[in-house]
Amino acid sequence: MAEIQSTAAAASDIAGHEYLAFKLGAEEYGIDILKVQEIRGYEAVTRIANAPEFIKGVINLRGIIIPVVDMRIKFNLGSPVYDQFTVVIILNINGRVVGMVVDSVSDVTTLTADQVKPAPEMGTAFSSDYMIGLGTIDERMLILVNIDKLMSSPEMGLMDQLAAA
Repeated sequence: MAEIQSTAAAASDIAGHEYLAFKLGAEEYGIDILKVQEIRGYEAVTRIANAPEFIKGVINLRGIIIPVVDMRIKFNLGSPVYDQFTVVIILNINGRVVGMVVDSVSDVTTLTADQVKPAPEMGTAFSSDYMIGLGTIDERMLILVNIDKLMSSPEMGLMDQLAAA
């Protein structure tokens, strides 16, 4: 019961925030716009030997070398297709800059408290540990992602890697 209340409290905390909506496959996700530094078209990356498959490599962003993660590979959502809609969302997570490849971005949306629902517990490739909740806008549903928690998770291995670099 306490967990449901804390989830409801978390949902009310995020209401009124703006989210950048992006697509991975058929699903639409949302991340806190304040974590987004910029959005860039997809460009070739420099591969790093022995990096996990979901880490596409690194890019040089105005003199800063940043790792680039392909979220479609990370969440086993089929083979990525890189086209004119593919973008890299440059994130600033706790002072560290990381790139995230997504299929496309659509818009920035502000959600009210009644538009945010708690995330159901599901055994999916995308762990509900990283879901803040579900944002509903008319017939649209955004899977709201705690991008800080996801990018700094041990399974991503990015923050330790970046700290060691």
